[in-house]
Amino acid sequence: MKRTLLTPLALVAGLALVAPQVLPEYYVTLANYIGLYSLVALGMVLLTGIGGLTSFGQAAFVGIGAYATAVLSTSYGLSPWLGLLAGLLITGGIALLLGVLTLRLSGHYLPIGTLAWGLSLFYLFGNLPNLGGFGGISNLPNIALFGWTIDSSADFSLAIWALVAAAIWLIGNLLDSREGRAIRALKGGTVMAEAMGVNTARSKLAIFVVAALLAALSGWLYAHLQRFVNPTPFSITMGIEYLFMIVLGGAASLGGALFGAALVTVLKQWLQDLLPHVFGQGGNFETIFFGALIILCLQYARDGLWPLLAARLPQRRRAAAELEVPVEAAALPRREALPANQPLLQAEGLVKRFGGLVANNNMGLTVNSGEITALIGPNGAGKSTLFNLLTGLLPLTSGEIRFRGERIDGLSSRRIARLGVSRTFQHVRLLPQMSVLENVALGAHMRGESGLLCASLHLEREEEARLLAEAARQIERVGLKEHLFDAAGSLPLGKQRIVEIARALSSDPYLLLLDEPAAGLRHLEKQALAELLGKLREEGMGVLLVEHDMDFVMGMADQVVVMEFGQKLAEGLPQQIQDDPAVLAAYLGGVE
Repeated sequence: MKRTLLTPLALVAGLALVAPQVLPEYYVTLANYIGLYSLVALGMVLLTGIGGLTSFGQAAFVGIGAYATAVLSTSYGLSPWLGLLAGLLITGGIALLLGVLTLRLSGHYLPIGTLAWGLSLFYLFGNLPNLGGFGGISNLPNIALFGWTIDSSADFSLAIWALVAAAIWLIGNLLDSREGRAIRALKGGTVMAEAMGVNTARSKLAIFVVAALLAALSGWLYAHLQRFVNPTPFSITMGIEYLFMIVLGGAASLGGALFGAALVTVLKQWLQDLLPHVFGQGGNFETIFFGALIILCLQYARDGLWPLLAARLPQRRRAAAELEVPVEAAALPRREALPANQPLLQAEGLVKRFGGLVANNNMGLTVNSGEITALIGPNGAGKSTLFNLLTGLLPLTSGEIRFRGERIDGLSSRRIARLGVSRTFQHVRLLPQMSVLENVALGAHMRGESGLLCASLHLEREEEARLLAEAARQIERVGLKEHLFDAAGSLPLGKQRIVEIARALSSDPYLLLLDEPAAGLRHLEKQALAELLGKLREEGMGVLLVEHDMDFVMGMADQVVVMEFGQKLAEGLPQQIQDDPAVLAAYLGGVE
């Protein structure tokens, strides 16, 4: 991710240093507003474009930051810096509360929820007498820093764009870390992330609060730039404009936040001057133009205009040193090895009902350490449902699951993963735009400890090197070293399944659950997979696999469990299963 910071940081440096020297006052002021909007848009990129959480209420957080400093500096005579601190604290507290309440919503309910509290806060600003009502608060003091009074457009330009550069650096660091991979996994689906040990609820709340704090910072700067605050700039209409900025610029790119803020700000100013002459009267005609532009962008440039522009700029070739993984980094701590042939997973009387459909009925099995247990049966037999029950993705209707003697039914998939259970999925769940290395490193997420602040300040480099080195070792172990830096989505399906196995192994599990791992593999690739599973068995790992390739299963499984119509049909050694008349009739093609 670090290479993606160079262009936006160069743009920021150019605007901060050159604009006040060569541009007229009007354009410097316009650039300052672009910087203010960029701060909010950067938070929106993190929240919406990368995290997949749509919010219409960011303008309200801008308002909280603005009103906090306005009230404290005018009514109580306190320093604007105390106003900034108060604004951030109040915004953080409100964002935390609203996040806990609204981030539980999904689908279209989440943006509707943000719309509701955005409207509520807007009317709160206008109806509280202590906030000046809709008339607002005026005569805010200037900001002073070590004897430097920030009172001109040129002074504000340096301050605003320095903070924009800092925000880009901090967010870039965050995304290039263990926490950043967890955040980028949110948009691809929380099921996989939770199975890898990611606390997705905490990650969502974290980016929600970070986006709110950036908005409050923008509001603080806006209040002292204008030296006047009223509710109008913090309405839902402005919240929609912030969304316009990242959709047009590029919802998942930091450069897109800057480009989108500049595009919307300049176009809005230009259209407000031009359109009244076209239509012969005043009005918000620019909204119609932006609506049409958004529709065109969603049709022909869904990733935004900045990625299209950046793709046409000269690309710097990365040196080989930049692509090296610190394999010499110290190895991560490993779980204590277990003796072979000890019960790892014991499931008894498992029942799962979906309304009137019984997907699993009195199902049970045992998986031992140092053994490979195969789960076979026709399509629709309930095998994947059983996998989801064992890993906590689905709740049991009744029954009992024990892992190393401890009851785990009722635990979340994240807590089960932390006990030492890892898995792959029937339908591959990778993050296609991320590299193979980053996808596999996501599997080692719970083996790291550095949090959001350490990641943003780049204080977790040693731990990050160890996580990436572990991921690289697992990728080499499964035979995909040459694809280390390839986008995971560019690989054929069979190799994507192998990437999932490497990701699962990165968590250092006791028990590995593989859902159709050989599907899509060629003969030699199946042989390599069989050799890998044999090595895992020798290391004492337990393996439970679902597979339809009977040659593959019978050649390597220690125990075979056969399912039909959600129930156990047979269980035993591979040869016993191949000779069982009931299994032959139900699944293996009948008795000759």
